[in-house]
This record gives sequence, C-alpha cells and structure tokens, in this order.
Amino acid sequence: MSDTVALDNIFEAQQSAFYKKPMPSADERMDNLHRLEQGMLKYRTKLIAAANMDFGCRSEDETMLAEIIPSVEDIRYIRKNVKKWMKPSHRKTGILFKPAKAMVIYQPLGVVGIITPWNYPIYLSMGPLAGALGAGNRAIIRMSKNTPETAKTLQTMIREFFHEDHVALMTANEGSGSAFATKKWDHLFFTGSTSVGRQIMKAASSNLTPVTLELGGKSPAIISAKFPMKDAAERIAFGKIFNMGQTCVAPDYVLCPRAQVNEFVRLFKGSIEKMYPTMKNNPQYTSIINEQEYSRLQQMVVDAKSKGAQIISINPSNESFSFNLADGLPGGVDQNRGDIVNTAKNRAIQSVNTRKIPVTLLLNVTDQMLVMQDEVFGPLLSVIPYDKPEDAINFVNSRPRPLAIYYFDYDNTQVNYFLTHTHSGGVLVNDTLVHVPQDDLPFGGIGDSGMGQYHGYEGFLTFSKAKGVLIKHKFNSGKFVYPPYGSKIHQLLYKMFLG
Repeated sequence: MSDTVALDNIFEAQQSAFYKKPMPSADERMDNLHRLEQGMLKYRTKLIAAANMDFGCRSEDETMLAEIIPSVEDIRYIRKNVKKWMKPSHRKTGILFKPAKAMVIYQPLGVVGIITPWNYPIYLSMGPLAGALGAGNRAIIRMSKNTPETAKTLQTMIREFFHEDHVALMTANEGSGSAFATKKWDHLFFTGSTSVGRQIMKAASSNLTPVTLELGGKSPAIISAKFPMKDAAERIAFGKIFNMGQTCVAPDYVLCPRAQVNEFVRLFKGSIEKMYPTMKNNPQYTSIINEQEYSRLQQMVVDAKSKGAQIISINPSNESFSFNLADGLPGGVDQNRGDIVNTAKNRAIQSVNTRKIPVTLLLNVTDQMLVMQDEVFGPLLSVIPYDKPEDAINFVNSRPRPLAIYYFDYDNTQVNYFLTHTHSGGVLVNDTLVHVPQDDLPFGGIGDSGMGQYHGYEGFLTFSKAKGVLIKHKFNSGKFVYPPYGSKIHQLLYKMFLG
C-alpha cells in the first residue's frame, strides 16, 4: 500500500466515523482528552529520550518545561472548560422578527489536519490536537522529518490510546507533505516558517480549506531607558537561549537605549555565564537540530562579520568552542560534530557536544546583513541602539509584524502607549516566552507571522463552526410585511424604524 493510499484510507475512515457521530457529547470529549493526558503521562520519559536523540543533545528539563508540562496543562484546561464552551450562546432577536429565539451553536468541523514543526514536536502536535478534540473533531497529525524518534514515539502512544479513525499520527516517511496539505480537510493547522506557510495556504486554497498558520518572524525585545538593565538582560538571556534559540517567539534582536548598550552586553554576558558555566559537554545546553540549520547560523555570523558587525561570542569556560571566522567554520568540537553512534537503521545519534554554538551577540548590524533579514532561530542576538522611544516603535513598525514583542518598562502610561502603537501576534511585558503556555490567552500571529489563533476558548472556536440559528414560533409576525407592499402597516414600520 502506497503512502498516499494509506493517508487516503485513514482520512476516509475518519470522515465516515465523523458523519456517524457528528456531535460528541461533553462527556465523550472529556474522556478523549483524559486518554490523551494519560498517554502523555505514560510516555513522558520515552518522549524526553526521543527528543534528546533527535537533537543530538536536548536538555531534559527544557523538554519537560516546554513540551510535557504545557501539553498536559493545556489538555487539563480544555477538559475542565469544554462543557461550558459547548453550551449554545443565546442572542437577541430583532424586534421586527419576534417572536423567535436566536442562538449560536458550536459544532465540530470534522476532520482536522495538523502539520507539526521540529523545534517543539511534542507541544506543537499535542496542543492543536487537544484543541481539536475539545471541539469534537477527529484529527491526523503529520510530523517533521527532522524529529523521527519523537514522531515514532508519539505514533506508538497515539495508537495505544486512540483508534485510527479518531486520531492518527503519520511520520514524515509516511507520505509527502504536499499530498497532506492538498487533502480536503475541514481545517488545516500548520506551524512552521513563513515561507512554507505561504505554500501551505496556496495548497489549501484549491479546496477552500480554512487554515490556521502559526508562523514566526523577527520578534524584538525593547528595553526602556528606565528599566533595570540587569533584570532585562537576565530575562532576555533566558528567552534567547532556551532550546538554543530554536523557538518561534525567541527574542530575535534587542532595541536598547544607545547609552546603555555596553551595560546590556556586560550583563547579558554575565547572565549566560551564570546559567551555563560550561557549554560544550553540558547536557543542559541544547544542540542545533541538524547540519543544515547549523550551517545556516554559521553563515549568518560569517556574513555579518564580513559586512562590519562586531561579534561577541560568550564562552564562559574557554572551551575549544567558538567561531573561526577566518574560514567560516566553528572551532573546536563542532568541526567533527562529536562522536557518532550508528543505530540499527543507520540513524546517526550524536553525543552531547554535537552541533553546539556559543551564544553570540552581534553589534553594529545593518539591514544588509542576513541576521537582520531572516528569522535567526538560533543563539545569535543582534543589539541595536535607539535614541528615542518613538525610534524603537518606528523600527518595529517598519518591518513585517512579528509573532511576539517583548517590552521592558514599569511605567504603565508608556506600556499602554506601546501596546496601542504596535502590532504583533502577542505581547509580553517585562519577560520573555512565558506568555505562550498561558492556557486562557489566545496565541497566534498577524501578517507575516501567521493567521488565526488557538489555546483555550479561542482554540475551541478555531476548531468549531459557530452556527447562527433562528427559531420561529407558531405565531408568524412576518406575514404582516408580505406583499403587496404599500399598505399602512408597511408605512408604519418604515416610519418606526427610519423616522
């Protein structure tokens, strides 16, 4: 059986099962979510190990903090609230149309397709799945080719807890991405880059498939002149280095008051050194996912250096672990990528010192440099000086709208001004990253950073059809305005409503 046929068969089985039961009860949905939670709890250790294998070195704590716990909490939050969300929403009936009852009912869409990226393969597959199940849908997930071990583990978990006609998970080896995107889904959910997001939307348009696109972009961190620089540097450092910067909402660049740039550099460097006194052999210091991404980041630094940027690599323990900018190759252990162990399937699983890059600051950057043109998605951070708050806002607004903005200021007046004079998918004031796992806040992009949103109630709405319903009663008041027109009743109505 070909991969395309397998996808078709699962898709048709889910469609058939959905039509037989198009409106699962609250109890059924809560039971589905409970089974998903049980699967996550049972497989959490295996999932952590699988993620570590896929990255070559993936901090166990980062997988726990960013993937396992948020996924479980998201499932629990939806399970707790889905019964309330399902209730019809009663609306007012216009006086001209009474007696009647108006309401909105929330129906499942049907079969949902979910395309998952590699950077957070657990959270970014289980989160959308939880939303789809809470809304009463069935779903098929397609995983990234870059995380095969995590995909296989999740597939085993899903098969143990769900029938294939309800939830299915396909690895990247089980069918092409283009075939998946062109299916006639009732909704297609994609998380990934902006460039691929355009292709997904184009593929979905042939079937008029509605899409949610969770993309990326260059998310800035803006520090106000009066904000304590030590706090800003520490919080930005955490957001930048978590998962080695391979986060769609990682701070991409910093806008810093010109007179305080040196202070920021010093305090940022100190924060990184405190968090990671060693890096090369530190199992808590996550690797870059693969050679392609490793080389891309390397080229960004070489390009910036050649065009006049100042490069500051942070290497606390002076390990053989730095960029050799003369020939564009990182020095030390990264030249040979560490020890390689072949599995039975010839999959290369690297040791903890694989594909690691020092946290690197870039000063004197310009728009002609790659690091300011493309989303970084790694441990490189440009620091850009500004003179007036308006300059920082104009800098952000002159570029594509980002997925997140981080603004550091304790002045509520300035915070409110900033919130109302910029556009982004979300804003976090005085910290980084932690707005994402807030279950009761919608998450989603705008413009180049995406469209649509999910998490919590907004996720329930994304995966539901809000269907307006008007129910007329036995007495029909509408007959008073039937033709022929021009009667006294018509004239009275026109005068009543239009004056």
